Amino acid sequence: MNKLKSVAVLAAAAPLALVFAGTASAQPGPQTFTSNLKPVPLNGQNNASGMLTLTLNGNVATIHEQVSGVAMTFMGAPFPHVQHIHGGAQGICPTAAADANHDGVISTSDGQPSYGAIQTTLSLAPGGTTAADGTNIKIAPSGSSFTYDRTITLDQTTLNSINSHIAVIVVHGLDPATAPKAAGTSKSEIPGTTALPLAATAPALCGALVASPTGAVATGGGGTAGLQDPALLALGGGLLLAAGGSVIVRRRAQRTSV
Repeated sequence: MNKLKSVAVLAAAAPLALVFAGTASAQPGPQTFTSNLKPVPLNGQNNASGMLTLTLNGNVATIHEQVSGVAMTFMGAPFPHVQHIHGGAQGICPTAAADANHDGVISTSDGQPSYGAIQTTLSLAPGGTTAADGTNIKIAPSGSSFTYDRTITLDQTTLNSINSHIAVIVVHGLDPATAPKAAGTSKSEIPGTTALPLAATAPALCGALVASPTGAVATGGGGTAGLQDPALLALGGGLLLAAGGSVIVRRRAQRTSV
């Protein structure tokens, strides 16, 4: 009977051992976020669009972005589109109601209560990526369409916004041909750019940065397809093992008693 009790104890302990083993081997992997960039209301960039994917591994972000339909030229040169990760506010894009002075255009300051201040600048390498680099047109992607790929290290402020789901991608610069009249007659209100028209710095595209669904783990369609946690899989196996051990103990006990 002592041997039978030992078998039962080992069988009962198996689920816990497998759970701990599964938990110890599971390591947090990269997180993927996406931003569906859409035209900012009122600003006349209705044919513009974009999509950004940000893969975050610790504090290192690998970014891929495609933008099309934005302003092509500015003063005879490719239009520089400064772009940023904004945060620290509501984590949303502005609506038409954000036009505080009712001039028919949403400026950068109009949009900030919705998407917040610049936290990281999405510049071309090797340009700086801090908030202070946010108005440097020399390091901005340019032209009516562009593909942007870069891996950068994010500061804690930006990481906090991403993890708190209040980070927003904003691409600036309006096509004067389609922008509201005030965008061409008013000056930019951003320090260091006040000599430029409002169209040069107003937000053209905006999209909240949202976590992509992980989905189920593909396992070939077998009985374990769809299980997302290795610890759960281990627990299931452990319970089966324990159940099998209990059956053996009962059968042997019955034979012994006969």
